[in-house]
Amino acid sequence: MASESTFDVVSKVDKQEVANALNQSQKEVAQRYDFKGIGAEIDFSGEKILMKANSEERVKAVLDVFESKLIKRGISLKSLDAGEPFASGKEYRIEASIKEGIEQDVAKKINKLIRDEGPKGVKSQIQGDELRVSSKSRDDLQATMALLKTFEDADLQFVNFR
Repeated sequence: MASESTFDVVSKVDKQEVANALNQSQKEVAQRYDFKGIGAEIDFSGEKILMKANSEERVKAVLDVFESKLIKRGISLKSLDAGEPFASGKEYRIEASIKEGIEQDVAKKINKLIRDEGPKGVKSQIQGDELRVSSKSRDDLQATMALLKTFEDADLQFVNFR
């Protein structure tokens, strides 16, 4: 009897790449002419990333700069959870955070997707903030990976393929 093959579905982000993207964004915001004199800045505020400017349009432009740096560094925007601009005194702010791990409701959606559309012999189970997918056939697992690459709600990676 053949043993089962497995892989784990995770959602992880390289923290160093996020820090690099943030540093590049800080430099660009400091140097760009259209950001001069409007109090535009971007910085870490604990676990959150805080963007500030004197108008809603300018703070959205700061977010746009940060998003472009994340893309250049190979980080999916599905991992960025940016809020709406809000007024704070005389300035506008956007708080953003980087999502890691698969949330419970997203894990349930992935589980349902595998059950409904995946190959028949594939089983999946939620283990904390990741999912373990198992099957007797490695081909079925690869078909499941291809199916999950189309999943829109989270940035997924596949690890521990055995």
